This record gives sequence, C-alpha cells and structure tokens, in this order.
Amino acid sequence: MSESNHDALVRRINELARKAKSEGLTDAELDERNGLRRKYIDSFKTSLRGQLDNIKFVDQEEKK
Repeated sequence: MSESNHDALVRRINELARKAKSEGLTDAELDERNGLRRKYIDSFKTSLRGQLDNIKFVDQEEKK
C-alpha cells in the first residue's frame, strides 16, 4: 500500500471514529469502518512479516 493510500485510509478511519463517538454510524458506515479496519490490519501484518523475513541473526562466538 502506498503512503498516500495509507494516509487516506487512516484519515477515513479516524473520521468514522469521530462520527461514531459524536452521533453514531449508519449500518453502511459500520460496514465501511469494519472493512477499512480489516484492510489496515492486513496491510500492517504484511508489512511486519516483510520486515521480520528480512532480519538476519548473527551469532558471534565469544573470544576466550
């Protein structure tokens, strides 16, 4: 996910969160919010997996 898409996704999630607190959400908005949250979580997991897959462990023997 590109950074601009990520920013737009987070911005919309935050808009819906504010609306949920102030006046509540319609069923359509609840569905949209849940879909956006799932998309955000999936993107986060993919990014984290990519970072973890690139970790290299280095085990140096201690000098005696």
